[in-house]
Amino acid sequence: MSIVDLPLLPLGKGRDLDAERGVECPGDLPAASDPGLVERARAAKAALGERLFVLGHHYQRDEVIQFADVTGDSFKLARDAAGRPAAEFIVFCGVHFMAESADILTSPTQRVILPDLAAGCSMADMARLRQVEDAWDAMADAGIQDSVVPVTYMNSSADIKAFCGRNGGVVCTSSNADVALEWAQEQRPGAKILFLPDQHLGRNTAVLKMGMSLEDCVVWDPQQPGGGLSAEELQDARMILWKGHCSVHGRFSADVVDELRIKHPGINILVHPECTHEVVLKADLVGSTEFIIKTIEAAEPGTVWAIGTELNLVQRLKDAHPDKTIVFLDRNVCYCSTMNRIDLPHLVWALENLVAGTVVNQITVDPETEADALLALQRMLDLPGKSHRD
Repeated sequence: MSIVDLPLLPLGKGRDLDAERGVECPGDLPAASDPGLVERARAAKAALGERLFVLGHHYQRDEVIQFADVTGDSFKLARDAAGRPAAEFIVFCGVHFMAESADILTSPTQRVILPDLAAGCSMADMARLRQVEDAWDAMADAGIQDSVVPVTYMNSSADIKAFCGRNGGVVCTSSNADVALEWAQEQRPGAKILFLPDQHLGRNTAVLKMGMSLEDCVVWDPQQPGGGLSAEELQDARMILWKGHCSVHGRFSADVVDELRIKHPGINILVHPECTHEVVLKADLVGSTEFIIKTIEAAEPGTVWAIGTELNLVQRLKDAHPDKTIVFLDRNVCYCSTMNRIDLPHLVWALENLVAGTVVNQITVDPETEADALLALQRMLDLPGKSHRD
């Protein structure tokens, strides 16, 4: 099945076992119109007490985030869960690869639950293990495999992290991607880097922080024979970028930046490094989700900001800082559709099942994959100096 063939899975129904996001959500969900949903969530959470720890990613809906014990980016949340060993149930309001990371980092006695199993990540889905292994074989055929170090963004499936672990690679976040690339270059003489799965973060980091040129970067397209690249192109490249992207951050465009600068003289453009290279070049500030939040919190009253990241977070920042003008860096509403799958009915359903003694939607990573993924994660944790934030 190609990426373009991935089905849409409305309301958590349907089944596609080859896709990270695709299994059905069993059981009867409460109606979204139920006026008692908030009270039901509160009651279930109170009944579970210290046995429950709810994680809420920054991109979640407000109706869900209000029940989170902690909020943050994916890796921070996974580490927070590991830091609560007394919590038997970790309910992760996020997407599938995040819950996998939590399962990898938590103890065997803790169980990680994803309220809707159809909450995946389109970026993570763009790099499947069999595709990456095919690319790895092609690099061997081109005579470069021994010089390639794989680096995967945190926004990838557990089996891709494991691939990097067993092939001498590392995981990175958007905050430490430059340090991870520096580490990778030091592993082998003349090292090349295979960067998975987000081409934009890889390109922006390589060119703007590592001193590479755009000509040093090539894009491996898993939908094309040989990735669409010749052996000579692979041999000449320093960065082999996987053809993946975030469906939200990839929408932001340079022409909207120009329009906003005309409409709001003195506006500050603040974007995530998953945005395209053209948008990042036009921005005033570029950084992780945590960087974006801290920048707005520290900004002077009366300043004007356009933010290029997921709309739930942008709206939350706007509501929290009425003394600043905050606008969205797109003409259209642009939520992360898979993040938005975790809604209040799914959360209530998961919590009430736990109260009743039924563990639903548990996310588990097999021991071999977990061990290899931990190698890549530990290499990241051992990197010097940089924050390990998404």
